[in-house]
Amino acid sequence: MRRGRAKLPVLAEISGPPPGEARVWSLRRADFEALRGLLGELGEHRALALTGDECFHGAVALASVATAAGRRTVLLECDLSRPRLTAELSLQAGPGLHEYLRWEATPAQILQPLALGGPAAAGVAAPLVCVSAGAPAADPATLLGSQSFRHAAAKLRRAYDLVIFVAPPPASDRWALDAVADTADALLACVPSAQVSGREGRELRATLQRLAPPTLGALVVGGEAPSP
Repeated sequence: MRRGRAKLPVLAEISGPPPGEARVWSLRRADFEALRGLLGELGEHRALALTGDECFHGAVALASVATAAGRRTVLLECDLSRPRLTAELSLQAGPGLHEYLRWEATPAQILQPLALGGPAAAGVAAPLVCVSAGAPAADPATLLGSQSFRHAAAKLRRAYDLVIFVAPPPASDRWALDAVADTADALLACVPSAQVSGREGRELRATLQRLAPPTLGALVVGGEAPSP
């Protein structure tokens, strides 16, 4: 993302989950096609950190589409203070990244395969692999800033075609977001359309610009993206 750009470039737009709909990974055909196009924008980037108010839904959706497209993909939930992955994807409860970083779990214990459903999943060679956050952590920045986390991220990069980090939102924990961003090749903001431009957009850009990896742009979740 260039310094001084008026607003985040919108790379794709998908609809959000319907009100009361728990299955955040359910995708409409138009959403699937939009995210398949976004995969083409990644270039050589193999480790992508997603942040923003809609990063959870965006990360699950993008990881699902990448898996359906034949990429060996792992989804790593790094928002350790507000875990959602286990409950919303009906995964096995713990252990997760939190426990692994405290040396209370092994890699084999935290890797959970998730089989995709629907027509787009036909012929998928490998499941989406998920790593939940585990139990809520009181010190996420300390855990994510550890050598153990950097080592885990490096191992995942070697083992998978695409690593998607569900990073903490910018307003929640600056230091935890910094630690996750430092392990990624690029950033993607997952936000509602109102946060692409205006005051909220400027604040988000300022936060992303200070992070180490480049920001590719925005994935708008729900509503219509503003015109360029």
